[in-house]
Amino acid sequence: MAAAGVSRPGGAPTTEKSQLILKVVSAKPQSPKLPNRHSRLSSFVEVTADGLTSETKKTGKRSGHLELQWNEDLTLNVTPQSRLDLKLWSCHTLRKELLGSATIDLLDTLRTHDGKMENVQLSLVLQTENKGSVVAGGELNVCLDGMVVDLGTLPNGSSAADSESCLLPHTHTHTHTHMHTHTHTHTHTHLDWEQRVLPHGRVYYVDHNTKTTTWERPLPPGWEKRVDQRGRFYYVDHNTRTTTWQRPTAESVRNYQQWQSQRSQLQGAMHQFSQRFLYQPSGAPVENDPLGALPPGWEKRQDNGRIYFVNHNTRTTQWDDPRTQGMIKEHPLPPGWEMKYTAEGVRYFVDHNLRTTTFKDPRPGFESGSRQGGSPGAYDRSFRWKYHQFRFLCHSNALPSHVKISVSRQTLFEDSFQQVREEPTPCCRRSASHISCNVLLLCREWFFLLSHEVLNPMYCLFEYAGKNNYCLQINPASSINPDHLTYFRFIGRFIAMALYHGKFIDTGFTLPFYKRMLDKKPTLKDLESIDPEFFNSIIENNLEECGVELYFAQDMEILGKVSTHQLKDDGENELVTEENKEEYISLLTDWRFTRGVEEQTKAFLDGFNEVVPLEWLRYFDEKELELMLCGMQEIDMADWQKNTIYRHYTKNSKQIHWFWQVVKEMDNEKRIRLLQFVTGTCRLPVGGFTELIGSNGPQKFCIDKVGKETWLPRSHTCFNRLDLPPYRSLEQLREKLLFAIEETEGFGQE
Repeated sequence: MAAAGVSRPGGAPTTEKSQLILKVVSAKPQSPKLPNRHSRLSSFVEVTADGLTSETKKTGKRSGHLELQWNEDLTLNVTPQSRLDLKLWSCHTLRKELLGSATIDLLDTLRTHDGKMENVQLSLVLQTENKGSVVAGGELNVCLDGMVVDLGTLPNGSSAADSESCLLPHTHTHTHTHMHTHTHTHTHTHLDWEQRVLPHGRVYYVDHNTKTTTWERPLPPGWEKRVDQRGRFYYVDHNTRTTTWQRPTAESVRNYQQWQSQRSQLQGAMHQFSQRFLYQPSGAPVENDPLGALPPGWEKRQDNGRIYFVNHNTRTTQWDDPRTQGMIKEHPLPPGWEMKYTAEGVRYFVDHNLRTTTFKDPRPGFESGSRQGGSPGAYDRSFRWKYHQFRFLCHSNALPSHVKISVSRQTLFEDSFQQVREEPTPCCRRSASHISCNVLLLCREWFFLLSHEVLNPMYCLFEYAGKNNYCLQINPASSINPDHLTYFRFIGRFIAMALYHGKFIDTGFTLPFYKRMLDKKPTLKDLESIDPEFFNSIIENNLEECGVELYFAQDMEILGKVSTHQLKDDGENELVTEENKEEYISLLTDWRFTRGVEEQTKAFLDGFNEVVPLEWLRYFDEKELELMLCGMQEIDMADWQKNTIYRHYTKNSKQIHWFWQVVKEMDNEKRIRLLQFVTGTCRLPVGGFTELIGSNGPQKFCIDKVGKETWLPRSHTCFNRLDLPPYRSLEQLREKLLFAIEETEGFGQE
């Protein structure tokens, strides 16, 4: 065998560098890492000389089925003693994966070809790692040209080759040409171990301490192999004082340590995530049932295959679910009448006597839109009512059984992307009512981890709304990814699946993005929450006094490319004045939230609409949609009060006492709505109120004395500040505060 693995004294070349032309001809990958789902494989070859980054060259990407063709020349500066490392990579959109590697020792190649490297064709055996073992990963064909040296000036390495061959296991000592006999040397778990390859490709390991060889890969540091009383092998990890039947490898230990590290980093977020809820049902847990708990005295049965409901209060049974048919605390319908729901969840009534339908409740004393029956009026609909109508729509359109999604934690994004995007729309609506508790926990963790991954700004699909605003919005530069629209359609599907199945996502979007999902027009106050500096510049300044020339056109730079957008026809020639300033601000606001992301938003909404029709969300506002996607958490009143600061008030002011009295009287939903009103989000940081962030950095919850008693409370989400007028009574403060939370639009309202 050749002395490719023997280091030379000093490690420095003995001759000057010269140019070598390496032509990458073709490859036939056979790696076990190749996914079966890919009909075509996109790959490239990377060549490094002597491990130097400056001498690393890559081919272009090529696609193919069984064989990849390049015929591409790479020029390298090398010496006769140089070592070339070749790696075949597969190209995924978000990552690359090593399919196989090979090594060329130029010294041995020159000796084999009498010092002349002219159109030398080499067929290299690629090697890759699979489940702790090194296996053949296919074949790589290259051609070397442009190098001629005098062999007499080169050092003699035959003794090294001879000493190496004597270490081989006696049954596998063969002599072949160099490209089939070179040895790969890698540093493994211990410096005294070395990995080598026999001529026919079988890997063995050399222990230089004992001068012995073995077919088994050495154990990682701190591990020991033992035999129990029944002759079974097991492995002891002295680092953690644990045992296992599975033989450990450096890769498995590294993956486990990486998983533990990631889990510890996400532990706080996962703990907070697990505490989120929308409504905590009374009685037995009903996590599997999207409609929540049954009313008191009711029972759900399924004796002969069909589900029915038992009312133990009246000792009657019925087929209809009392949670969806309006029978809770309601009077019965007149004879011949029936209550039904439209596809959008709107309740109507059928008179079988006259064969007519109506939206008006026929029961005496029930007016259409009243609080006592029928559908609540536009301003009387509670979030709870709307949420249950939405869950009823999801429950009614669910399909039996479930879909199996097989993913790996290491490739969670890519595996989920490949499977979810190819699932037919009905499969995304499979019911989870018969899934075991363990699978449900995995399902919840999948939604958390995948949402944490797909919404990661590192992938350039989304970006933070501001320097200190960690809500997400679509990144205009996401178009750098050629498949970005496919990914946004997949993310839309995934977000809709979370909403459909009642699961939460890790990170939320900006409220203007939720408005876009609900087909609502963004307001100027929305712009304040995203870009307060720009908002103040166009509101507080008089254009004529400042002498600023603005036109109905805006420049936008994406990845160094500047483009001009006309806010209106011939806008670049129309000057903005104080007279048309409002029109300019309105057009600018619309453009600010759509610039460079029209196609991405459409792809996201198309994917979302495939699973959950956007029509189902028309009754919700943007804050309620955020609650449904991100959930709410129990508010710690002591932490809230402790981390609140006051301006022009003191903690002993009567208005402050009244404020906290009203907040303590609220249920958790109202408190979350108040939090949304003041901070712009329903989520608290992991550390609670003490870690609230404003536009200028850390900013605690603040209550400021502003305005007159006839004013409504206002909010400044950039500064987490509530402007609370000096009301004269507790009742007045309660009425004004609740009205501001529930009925006002936007962020800061008067």
